[in-house]
Amino acid sequence: MEIKRFTGHQAGSQKYDLLTAISVAGLSGTPGFQNSMMRLIALITARYNWRTDELTVGQKEMARLWSVDQRTVKREIKRLTSYNMLLQLRPGVRGRVAAYRLNYAEIYRLSKPVWQNVGSDFVSRMEMQLPKPSEKVVHVQFGQEKQLEVEPERQDLQSPWGRALQRLSESEMLLFKCWYRDLQLVETQDQTITLRAPSKFIAQYIQSHHLKPLLGAIQLEFGRIQKVRLIG
Repeated sequence: MEIKRFTGHQAGSQKYDLLTAISVAGLSGTPGFQNSMMRLIALITARYNWRTDELTVGQKEMARLWSVDQRTVKREIKRLTSYNMLLQLRPGVRGRVAAYRLNYAEIYRLSKPVWQNVGSDFVSRMEMQLPKPSEKVVHVQFGQEKQLEVEPERQDLQSPWGRALQRLSESEMLLFKCWYRDLQLVETQDQTITLRAPSKFIAQYIQSHHLKPLLGAIQLEFGRIQKVRLIG
């Protein structure tokens, strides 16, 4: 389920509704889940970048914000990502803080059973944010006339590359469908990973326009990789 980003003249009210959904979901859960949702709301209201749709905050800053130590921050971030409410886009390496994105679809799924607790008007507004179901998703492969049906379940989730693709399908759904899905792993050597694209054009376009999310997902699964080489 793909949720539209909060843009336009109704974006402000949509953000408030999202925070309300997280709040009522937390209040209906265990004390531990309530704490997690309160901390998530604090992160969103204080530091979430809605323009880039990313959260990039260091652990020290989170610890100050939550009035806890950094060990608690590590446990809490692990818990929020295990709930799948936060998707990690890039790991924190070489002095750079990690980047996360809200998983709107999962937030809506977890909170939907308690929307009615807020009121029927809230239910109506939230349901308007959900995309209409479709029978299938069609992927147009550049350089070929054939159209293929997207079937992410075919990915091998037991391999690091399969898990990286799965991350991209969750955090960058549109980019995954249009650009990443048909990439194939060629080899990893030292700190470089080589990927094959369906065409030279796609390889060059990803390299110049969509490399950052791809590298972030790869680093989360492969760890040591610092460079992506794309061939077509």
